[in-house]
Amino acid sequence: MGTAAGGAVAGLDLEELLATRLLVQGNSGSGKSHLLRRLLEQSAGVVQQVIVDPEGDFVSLAGRYGHLVVDAARTEAELTSIAGRVRQHRVSVVLNLEGLDIEQQMRSAAAFLGGLFEAERDFWYPVLVVVDEAQLFAPAAAGEVSDEARKLSLGAMTNLMCRGRKRGLAGVIATQRLAKLAKNVAAEASNFLMGRTFLDIDMARAADLLGMDRRQAEMFRDLARGSFVALGPALSRRPLPIVVGSVETSAQSANPKLRPLPDAPQNIETLIFSAAPEERPRPVRPPAAPVVTPTADILAQLSRVRPPEADAAEPAVEIDEAERDALLDKVMRDVLDDPEAGFREIAVLYQDFLVRCRIHRVPGAPLSLAAFRRRVAVGRANVAADVAAGEAWRQVLDLSERLPDDVQSVFLTIAKAAVTSEACPPDATLARVYGTHSISRARRLLTYFEERDLIVVRTDLRGKRVVAFPDLGMETGPGDPNAPEQVLAAE
Repeated sequence: MGTAAGGAVAGLDLEELLATRLLVQGNSGSGKSHLLRRLLEQSAGVVQQVIVDPEGDFVSLAGRYGHLVVDAARTEAELTSIAGRVRQHRVSVVLNLEGLDIEQQMRSAAAFLGGLFEAERDFWYPVLVVVDEAQLFAPAAAGEVSDEARKLSLGAMTNLMCRGRKRGLAGVIATQRLAKLAKNVAAEASNFLMGRTFLDIDMARAADLLGMDRRQAEMFRDLARGSFVALGPALSRRPLPIVVGSVETSAQSANPKLRPLPDAPQNIETLIFSAAPEERPRPVRPPAAPVVTPTADILAQLSRVRPPEADAAEPAVEIDEAERDALLDKVMRDVLDDPEAGFREIAVLYQDFLVRCRIHRVPGAPLSLAAFRRRVAVGRANVAADVAAGEAWRQVLDLSERLPDDVQSVFLTIAKAAVTSEACPPDATLARVYGTHSISRARRLLTYFEERDLIVVRTDLRGKRVVAFPDLGMETGPGDPNAPEQVLAAE
């Protein structure tokens, strides 16, 4: 990485770093990007690298080291798929977020990191995941972005730092201020490189992480650009001042340098206040950015009941519950028929459902979020009306209430196959119903159900899977777990 005190070489154990993660902190201009570039250049030929780059500073690695630049101006589904293929083919990439607003940067980074995290177990090769300006993606407090974007981004960063090690993901995060970075993300790093900082709260946190007392924290004010204090199993067992070495590539942006001002011409007023003939027309100022309303506020507005005085002025209307249920079922089917519905957050689906209910003028108070979750789980199983009216299906619904909301749809899909004597659905179908691209995650749900004594899984002589329900006295037909995805037809 550079030189330590006395001119000794300051090394970094890359294999140890893959298991313990790294946090880099320093104010703007302290040399964080230079340090990250040094780390990436020195390890480029040894380990696969993924760089989340909010400013486009690291795209220059492509020409020198062959990194693939991924422009983040894509849909979230595309970014998730690309991330999965990146892990499969072990390609080093730079996710270029330059040009996107902060909320879109958070969503794109979350989608890409989610794709890396959900890769199949066969592709869990070691990857160095470098996130510059990590406080943007894991903020300690809510900002001007929507709650949904913040939760998506923070969840992806938490998965990277807390659960990524078993999947081969080694997080390297850099931040200007520790106080702005979520504590549960920063706390998972075991290696630290602390650069120049001036605020007392940041110096105190840096000293605490390095095991130094508060008097020694003053040293962080005196660090020169490119100088850091290293600590951790991959760096040094004791706080060690190091100076980062040189790099071969450079960022697109450069540090400002003082240059002499030109001599003022005699016709300065004419030059400034009069447009030259070859000048382009003055660009129109873009419209102001729209005010982002948090998703929670939107849902609260849509769910708000009319004021009592407005209701009193109108005659009471008797609601036909059967007709209302039929309308709710129709709206729910419209929501779930969207091919991307299975991979969207429940809050997004709930918002879409409420809007559609207003369009179809569904009478009565809107469904609560809990009731909506239940209908989603049942709706994804696509049960025919005659089956839903039977006693066996009512028993299935009672059993499903023992499970968390997010896994009920998978249980009901398998139970439907048992009630109707159909073949056991393949893993690809269960993954889509669960809302994940990871087959292994859906497969592990069967083990989860079996541990709770709800099902018994067995394999017949032909290698087909059969799922039995002891409480119901029935089982599915034999089904190939590795078969292609079966799209459940609407009944």
